[in-house]
Amino acid sequence: MDKPVILTGDRTTGPLHIGHYAGSLANRLRYQQTHEQFLLLADTQALTDNAHDPGKVRRNVIEVALDYLAVGIDPARSTICLQSHLPALAELSMLYLNFVTVARLERNPTIKDEIRARGFGRDIPAGFLCYPAAQAADITAFKATVVPVGEDQAPLIEQTNEIVRRINATAGNAVLPEAQAVIPAAGRLPGIDGKAKMSKSGGNAIALSASADQIRSAVRAMFTDPDHLRIKDPGRVEGNVVFAYLDAFDPDPDGLAELKARYRRGGLGDGAIKARLEEILQTLLAPIRARRAQLATDPGHVVEVIRQGTARARERTEATRQEVVAALGLFQL
Repeated sequence: MDKPVILTGDRTTGPLHIGHYAGSLANRLRYQQTHEQFLLLADTQALTDNAHDPGKVRRNVIEVALDYLAVGIDPARSTICLQSHLPALAELSMLYLNFVTVARLERNPTIKDEIRARGFGRDIPAGFLCYPAAQAADITAFKATVVPVGEDQAPLIEQTNEIVRRINATAGNAVLPEAQAVIPAAGRLPGIDGKAKMSKSGGNAIALSASADQIRSAVRAMFTDPDHLRIKDPGRVEGNVVFAYLDAFDPDPDGLAELKARYRRGGLGDGAIKARLEEILQTLLAPIRARRAQLATDPGHVVEVIRQGTARARERTEATRQEVVAALGLFQL
């Protein structure tokens, strides 16, 4: 029986961090056993708000691929491919823009929030505004039926399915499947400073390649409960970054529940919970860091993994492009 197709990936704007691990990378290790998985190095999408620095996008293709391989993504089970080298994606994106209005793009909650966060005002890069159509092209070109996304990205999958339904209606048959958004149970980790979003550029994340000293410094700097001034004082777990990370990474849920109870009633200091978290993160990241360092000594191997995966993906996406063009009845030579 054919495995369901799953598409996931990351913008190539910097090395990945533990928020990526908690939100998606750990699940991708499982998906490669149960699904036909494609991992998209989204360099074209990264340019939508980084066109002023294409070198940054180019350099980080290898960095993100290194992180994939270091955490255990197996190129024999998962296809790692480069977005800019899949011409069918660009052609489908242009085609799909005829099936969506500017008003609908502007109403997309994800796009609205990102425009506000970046302070674009009305100076929105056209590529950024049209990203929902481009993502629809990415998803449908692989005929993915499962797409893991954060909760804030779910409206993009809804818009993909709207485009799919319009194309299928125009074609008169179901040439493209709809996709299901899968939202990780862990949710989004906050930044170490307590801000809602951990980001590579915000300086509030712990990279998967972080050294032992960097992990220690980051944990010590984490936002906890500003009113928990003395060990004997009751503390708040909600909004406490250390506990948010423990929820995501602590392998002992019963022990963590007891830790939370002790912290809430008083008698447990921030130093103790930070020490527990640091030990967990050091144990998690040490082997990833070691594998990454070893892989980085042979960048040619990493490039070859991307090249072979992109060749496989090109065949898949080109076949879909031809199906869509034929189904819509466009003129063919």
